[in-house]
Amino acid sequence: MYEISSDKSRLDLYCIHHFLSEVSYWAKGIPKAIVARSIENSLCFGAYASGSEQVGFARVITDYATFGYLADVFVLPAHRGQGISKKLIEAVVSHPDLKDLRRLSLITDDAHGLYRQFGFKDIADPERRLDLKTPQAYEER
Repeated sequence: MYEISSDKSRLDLYCIHHFLSEVSYWAKGIPKAIVARSIENSLCFGAYASGSEQVGFARVITDYATFGYLADVFVLPAHRGQGISKKLIEAVVSHPDLKDLRRLSLITDDAHGLYRQFGFKDIADPERRLDLKTPQAYEER
């Protein structure tokens, strides 16, 4: 049995940082202090096995009024295939603090099918979107 919670006091910073910095393709090498700050400034969701062991994570960067960005969604490899990612995304899209957002965005390399199940669609107007990327952001300066 898995549980999803948005209680930040339950989050396991070691687990989250390890996955993001060592396993993920999108945040390799991210410093622990940056992960901690990102959690402080986001609405976070943890997935837990047996009520205590953290096995998944998602966070939403939001103004709680008009826009949100879904980031850092993961389920630990040993717990995949149990529907945890679906439970995480369901918790995000149904959260009362996010229900009135005009737009919830995300970027993914490989989980389009998961997100499409919850109404996410390809960007209809990519020519209007811009990015400012800093690939070396986590490197020592």
